[in-house]
Amino acid sequence: MSTVLELKAVQRHYDQGEEHLAILADADFSLSSGEMVALVAPSGAGKSTLLHLAGLLERPNAGDVVLNGRACGALGDDERTAIRRNEVGFVYQFHHLLPEFTALENVMMPQMVRGLDRTEAARRAAQLLDYMRVGSRAQHRPSELSGGEQQRVAIARAVANAPSLLLADEPTGNLDPDTAVYVFEALEALVRQSGLAALIATHNHDLAARMDRRVTLSGGKIVPL
Repeated sequence: MSTVLELKAVQRHYDQGEEHLAILADADFSLSSGEMVALVAPSGAGKSTLLHLAGLLERPNAGDVVLNGRACGALGDDERTAIRRNEVGFVYQFHHLLPEFTALENVMMPQMVRGLDRTEAARRAAQLLDYMRVGSRAQHRPSELSGGEQQRVAIARAVANAPSLLLADEPTGNLDPDTAVYVFEALEALVRQSGLAALIATHNHDLAARMDRRVTLSGGKIVPL
């Protein structure tokens, strides 16, 4: 397995007036291809901040984020955007699908932004929707889909550009328990078969226990749970 993500002595803090809020303090972490890691921590502990740093949506105050061997801390905004588009997939608690487009079109979008032609983007989107077991719903808009279907479409969209890293922030948090398990199993199968590296923030301890390992945030560090 190759190392996909490394956080090296990462620091992240926010200054609000006279208040200094430290989220990460010399935090180290690594994630390998084909590995699923659960990030379990209370609300407000900094899970979303960690995911944003890992996905190059935020910059650390110190330290570096390394993706596939490339140090990203000193890169310009255009380079970071290109890496996000090509190498990182995001899944959130709420699907954030574009309501005016069909499921197929939603999965086509990131591919066309990357420069793929419409025919090839549609072919690949259809394959991904079939893989996520929502192929029969390809021509339906998000409002016509169930919560579990919406989230499976969102996962298909997240991996449409074949990223090496998948970051998920409470991907089953808005679903009932049975649907949450169903969506997780689809996500797990995708990670195992594609070799993705996946960091998944979750409050669901049953699902966390099914991943390769669990980590939490404590004292600004990323530590085993």
